[in-house]
Amino acid sequence: MADPGTDPAAGPVLEIRNLVKRFGALAATDDVSLTLLPGEIHALIGPNGAGKSTLIRQITGEVRPDSGAVFFAGTGITGLGPAARSRLGLARSFQVSQLLPDYTVLQNVLLAVAGASGGAFHFLRNPLKDPRLLPQTLTHIEHSGLSGREAIQVAFLSHGERRRLEIAMALALRPRAFLLDEPMAGMGAEGAKDLTRLLSDLRHQAPVLLVEHDMDAVFALADRISVLVYGRIIATGTVAEIRANPEVRHSYLGGDA
Repeated sequence: MADPGTDPAAGPVLEIRNLVKRFGALAATDDVSLTLLPGEIHALIGPNGAGKSTLIRQITGEVRPDSGAVFFAGTGITGLGPAARSRLGLARSFQVSQLLPDYTVLQNVLLAVAGASGGAFHFLRNPLKDPRLLPQTLTHIEHSGLSGREAIQVAFLSHGERRRLEIAMALALRPRAFLLDEPMAGMGAEGAKDLTRLLSDLRHQAPVLLVEHDMDAVFALADRISVLVYGRIIATGTVAEIRANPEVRHSYLGGDA
C-alpha cells in the first residue's frame, strides 16, 4: 500500500543503473536498473536462481559489477566497499546477524549506538556506563516493538524478536535506506503479520528495499515491486500492475495470483 510520504519528485535515495555481472557464460545480473524513492517500500521478487543475491551483493559492495553504476543519495558508490556504504547510511539487515547472544536486548542496542558514535570498544568493556546514549537506545528499542524486553538475553528471544532487535540495531546507525533480505524467513503466520506491521512503519524512518518470498507480505507492504527473472527485471510497477502482468504471472506468480 503506497505511503503518502512517497515523493518521486524528490529523486531516488538509491539508484542502480544498467548493472551487469557475469560468471563465465552466465549473466547473473543482466542490465538491471531500479530506484528506491524516499518514503517507499520497493520489493524485489523472483524465483530461486533469478539473481537476487548477486544483485544485493552488488548493492552492498560485496561484489563489483562488470559494468553499470550504483548511486546513493546522488553520489556514485560503485567503487566503495560494504563498510563505506554502511557509513553513508545504507543499512542491511537479516542476511548476516550481528547479534550477541549472551548480551541483553539493551546491551546489544547500546553497542550499536556506541559503534555509530565511535565508542564501540569502550562499550564492549562497560556497555551500560554511559547514560548519554541510553535515551537514544531506548527510543530504538521502542520503535522496534521490544519495550519491556530490554533485560532479556538474545539467546532467550524468539525468532521474531531477534528480527525486531536487528531492526533496532540498524536504526542505531541512523540509516538513509534499509536493505532487508528476506525478513520473513522462518516466521510463522502470526510472527509474519507482526513483522509486516513493523516494516510498514519503518519506511517513515528511511525507505526500504525489500527482498522477500512471502508474497502476502510483499503485497501488503510494497509501494512498487520489481520482478527479477534470469538476471533481468521483467516488470516494475504497483501491486495491482504486477498482479495483472501476464509475463509476471507466467514466470513467477502463477495463474491464481
